[in-house]
Amino acid sequence: QVQLVESGGGLVQPGGSLTLSCVGSGSMFSVNTMGWSRQAPGKQREPVALISRIDLRKHYVDSVKGRFTITRDNAKNTVYLQMTNLTAEDTAVYYCTAGRAWLRRDYWGHGTQVTVSS
Repeated sequence: QVQLVESGGGLVQPGGSLTLSCVGSGSMFSVNTMGWSRQAPGKQREPVALISRIDLRKHYVDSVKGRFTITRDNAKNTVYLQMTNLTAEDTAVYYCTAGRAWLRRDYWGHGTQVTVSS
């Protein structure tokens, strides 16, 4: 099993920036992909950004390309999501995910709220 704990959510003004962090524990040796998904009110959960733990691959949903950056620190079992130029449409609960293969999301954190509002 893999446990994921997110931090860094909060309230930010439109145009602002925020960085989310997620620390994984447990059977992290089995994890190939880490990432972030989000669920906005009344919408389905969607993957936002994914990063491979074994090579340089990254994947972003079109709506965040150029604004969000995902990075990782394997030594710390940590993945980060740097979010810039935030808009109200980015308001959601953000979940950390981990998968046993590329683009998979087998494990989920409890989520952290990001609210973009003036």
